[in-house]
Amino acid sequence: MNQIPLSAINLAQKLETFPEHWQPRVVGRFNGHDLMVVKVKGEFVWHQHDDTDDFFLVLRGRITIRMRAGDVEVGPGELFVVPRGMEHCPVAQEEAHLLLIERAGTPNTGDEATAAVRRDA
Repeated sequence: MNQIPLSAINLAQKLETFPEHWQPRVVGRFNGHDLMVVKVKGEFVWHQHDDTDDFFLVLRGRITIRMRAGDVEVGPGELFVVPRGMEHCPVAQEEAHLLLIERAGTPNTGDEATAAVRRDA
């Protein structure tokens, strides 16, 4: 995604272009951050980001963000930011669609060795 789109980005249409869960797709860039959509279902791995917060906006469905201090339920139209350095584990009982905003190059597992490859939608 090297060029600036000259039209609105339809997130639902972007989400229709791939079936995989936990494989974020970059749909835009903003001040050094990747704007990504992702489908989630089931449990992700416990992880943390030492250098950046983790932004989750639920577009469809519901997720639970498990943290050692307690769980946070996030539904459609709601967002939650996990503070940097806080261990967490996103979980979705049913498929959910999210918008994620992360500093470009941030590994989704907090570890480059286990992170999903960044792909454009």
